[in-house]
Amino acid sequence: MNLKLIHKIFSIIAFLCISIFFSSTIIIEVFFNVEEILILRKLIIFPGLFILIPSMMILAISGKILSKKFVKNDAINKKQKRMPIIAFNGLLILIPSAIFLYNSSIYLKFDTTFYIVQSLELIAGLINIFLMYMNFKDSKKIYSSI
Repeated sequence: MNLKLIHKIFSIIAFLCISIFFSSTIIIEVFFNVEEILILRKLIIFPGLFILIPSMMILAISGKILSKKFVKNDAINKKQKRMPIIAFNGLLILIPSAIFLYNSSIYLKFDTTFYIVQSLELIAGLINIFLMYMNFKDSKKIYSSI
């Protein structure tokens, strides 16, 4: 399997994970009860993060290797500027938030702090969805130019 295909596959997996976490959080909060919130929070941790984290690592490594094979252009530069923001959101907001919200839901602690952290998680998730979408668009430009 070539590196370009690996990069594409894991970018789709990572994008779908974050999109599913985001949309299911909203749906569960609006339409379901406490038990379903706990189930969702558990699924986000496992298997969710155990799929997302390795996918993002493979994506970052393959992207770094692939970027060396292309002449630097505007699309590559834009992708490289977005990646630290995506990584920051993931490592410092999304993963800790997921763990906090899971632990809170175990103890049925749905207080103001829970909803503040969840709001922060949703905002960071939406930012990452948008930035990853922009990376998809720039990838099309990169691959169409070769």
